[in-house]
Amino acid sequence: MIPEITLNDGFQMPALGLGTFQVRGGQGVNQILAAIKDGYRSLDTATNYDNEGAVGEAIRRSGIPRAEFFVTSKLPGKYHRYADATMAIQESLYRMGLDYFDLFLIHWPLPKRDLYVQAWQAMVDARQRGLIRSIGVSNFEPEHLDRLFKETGVMPAVNQLEVHPYWIQARMLQEDTKRGIVTEAWSPLGRGSAALKEPVIVDLAKKYGKNVGQIILRWHGQRNVVPIPKASNLVHQRTNLDLFDFELTPAEIQAINALDKPDGRIEGQDPNEYEEFD
Repeated sequence: MIPEITLNDGFQMPALGLGTFQVRGGQGVNQILAAIKDGYRSLDTATNYDNEGAVGEAIRRSGIPRAEFFVTSKLPGKYHRYADATMAIQESLYRMGLDYFDLFLIHWPLPKRDLYVQAWQAMVDARQRGLIRSIGVSNFEPEHLDRLFKETGVMPAVNQLEVHPYWIQARMLQEDTKRGIVTEAWSPLGRGSAALKEPVIVDLAKKYGKNVGQIILRWHGQRNVVPIPKASNLVHQRTNLDLFDFELTPAEIQAINALDKPDGRIEGQDPNEYEEFD
């Protein structure tokens, strides 16, 4: 149902995933289970989401073999030191009840702390031990990516960024592509922003017989971005999967691109300045 893309390490990743930010507890398990039944196999969590246990429980209850899932989690800033990162990866696996991650990301670079290379080396080593298959980053700028490669010889497979119609990240998409990195989009719909009411998107939804969310998610896919929409609503989970039977024209993609705003970030989180909560 969901196409797959090949990463620079040879592993494949579904072209659409389920975000689980703020999806927790028993209710969260049921919501994730419903998504799995609808066809989702790529599940995106993070230590900072406080729900790795719920995601792991949903995987177990689904009855579907582990090998069919693509599970992503992320390392928080307080564990960037090498020894801390090494233990944090193991603890995340224990919380989820898994033997390995398909993808593990550094959540934020936190360049003011200047420890992200240590975290990256810990992930490289964890991959060699079979705890992680693909390693990547989130919210990294070009200079951060190049430093990782310069100091470890390993380029990230994925860079997960804030991308939506008000923050289209044209520069970063180009920078990631140049380095062979797949771009994922967090908050791909703009987290309930006014983008969902933009006339250009509403008109495209009418033209194609889709909803506005489907138009935006298709826009991501045609820009070679992997969207990870969070959807606890079961109807939204289902409709977010129904993306692959139509295509936007190049002019329509450009029309959505034109919605970009200089201050379009949802919460103004500049990766060079943002200090992740411990």
